[in-house]
Amino acid sequence: MSEAASPVGSDSQMQSGPQTDLARMLATLQVDVRAGEYVFVSAARAQSLPLELAHASVVEDEGLTCVLRREDADARGLAYDFVAAWLSLRVHSALQAVGLTAAVSRVLAERGIACNVLAGFHHDHLLVPVDRREEAVRVLHGLRGEEPSPHA
Repeated sequence: MSEAASPVGSDSQMQSGPQTDLARMLATLQVDVRAGEYVFVSAARAQSLPLELAHASVVEDEGLTCVLRREDADARGLAYDFVAAWLSLRVHSALQAVGLTAAVSRVLAERGIACNVLAGFHHDHLLVPVDRREEAVRVLHGLRGEEPSPHA
């Protein structure tokens, strides 16, 4: 699904299996920034959206929501109102792990940074305002026990 994804087994955390220990997950947290800008688009009928271009999708009672590259949404005249940077948490958290999403959400909320979380099988992904991408990365790296820069 992502051109930024690495082959299965290439990352040491993948080789050791999914993590459930929050302290270990935070201590080893890496944040990858996926190239481009992303937007959420929605339609009552799935046929109205270019599913082959979706980087993520969610079926809701109101219809289908897809995350697309901004340029793909623009080229098709699809409406959106939130332009996001895509951050991937490079820690293989188990789907039943407790606390990672809360820790990430807390530090971003403390800085007033909006965050939309998508859980994948191998990693969690965050969509944050594109103009706050670098600040979000610095703040998230602060979860490793390092102090974020005062300019974050």
